[in-house]
Amino acid sequence: MSAVAVRHDSPGGRIDPLLVGDLLAFLDAQVLSAARLLEAVLAQSAAIRERDVDAVVRHVAAQQAELERRRRLDDERARLLSRAAVALGITVQAVTVSRIAERMAPREAAIARTRSAELCGLLAEIGREHTCNQTLMRQELAFLDHLLRLVNPEPALGYAAGGTRSAMPPSSGGPRHTLDLQA
Repeated sequence: MSAVAVRHDSPGGRIDPLLVGDLLAFLDAQVLSAARLLEAVLAQSAAIRERDVDAVVRHVAAQQAELERRRRLDDERARLLSRAAVALGITVQAVTVSRIAERMAPREAAIARTRSAELCGLLAEIGREHTCNQTLMRQELAFLDHLLRLVNPEPALGYAAGGTRSAMPPSSGGPRHTLDLQA
């Protein structure tokens, strides 16, 4: 990344064009990443509805890979925020796309605001779809639990559906058979 510079000779103390370019490229990368994540979440939703377990697992792996890429983007975000804070003369916590856009050329500011709004929309949709997927998975697991209870109404040894441990069933009181190990 380039060094931070504020051009005081330009109208309104515009931010260094290198920082503007880095910010716009970063927003592009964020939008692209969010679009890939949304694609994986939507594909997972379809797989859940089709009860395609292998596809559900595949889409979870795709989501995890994209989340790892997003962690790297978060590192880049922190660096950009620091650079923008210095350029704007404010704290990192006070930096927003709107505040940066105030010091950008009008065309670039419009692009930044549009990309930021698109990113917010994608992230909101990802959140809604992910919540829907969680609900669908809970319903599928509840249905599976119901089917298993129909097949075997007696709780199995181990753990019950609610996470509680099943106890050993009491003895029926009938005769006990033991091994006679004496010859």
